[in-house]
Amino acid sequence: MDEDSRQRVVGWLFGSLLRHLRSLLFRVLSVGVIPKHIAFILDGNRRYSRKMKIPETVGYRAAFLALVCVICYCYELGVKYVTIYAFSIDNFKRRPDEIEFLMDLMLTKLEALLKYQNALDEYGVRIHFVGNLHLLDSRIQAAAGKVMEATKKNSNFTLLVCLVYTSTNEIVHAAEECCKEKKKLMNGTAAGGAAAAAAEERVITVVDLEKHMFMGLAPEVDILVRTSGETRLSNFLLWQTSSCLLYSPGALFPEIGLRHLVWAVLKFQRAHPYLQKRRIMVS
Repeated sequence: MDEDSRQRVVGWLFGSLLRHLRSLLFRVLSVGVIPKHIAFILDGNRRYSRKMKIPETVGYRAAFLALVCVICYCYELGVKYVTIYAFSIDNFKRRPDEIEFLMDLMLTKLEALLKYQNALDEYGVRIHFVGNLHLLDSRIQAAAGKVMEATKKNSNFTLLVCLVYTSTNEIVHAAEECCKEKKKLMNGTAAGGAAAAAAEERVITVVDLEKHMFMGLAPEVDILVRTSGETRLSNFLLWQTSSCLLYSPGALFPEIGLRHLVWAVLKFQRAHPYLQKRRIMVS
């Protein structure tokens, strides 16, 4: 056996051992409550580039690889929903060259997802994009629409990607849709004046708002992870995180790994009784 073949065999054995150990670890974690929904604020990509003295483009690619690993870990653990804050509306204030790179990277990854649709279907992965997608380049809008359409029937795992998103924009959007719905009922003629009177008395409720939220297809967030040690929410899922665990590891996002996810889940399991009590009180 030559040196290359020997290295491949060693690599395969090492990878197999790591997968087995990870499986055992997740079985131990499964004795406790597994979170249904974990959200991530991908913070620290540019700081990582400066720290490693590499171009920002390389830092963003490293962040993407870290993101793929974390999503896979969540899937293996049994988490049903993962939400990532990929691009805020406020990010349009960044340098034009940085925005252009991020848009190109986004389009490349969307096109790659379409190529690997069979794998997504095999694992039952649904991908849903959240936010004001009409603010994106038409090519990205089209690609995102194709990905959502291609995976909408999958139900084992849902990945929600917040693009051109802010929570205040989501809440305003929901309120506007509720008002349109009420106006439509008031203008209805099916039941005559009685329908208009009933609609006029109708108030906008929490249930009405949640029905029109961009994030309406996912349950409340159980764990919100923001890397780089920051504790700000930055206008992300303000409505959905009122009773969740906030976890802020010091690692920059490209540095995030299995140990951070495990620690977040352990902290959630410890706090779960209190969080459940809070949710009951709020509801």
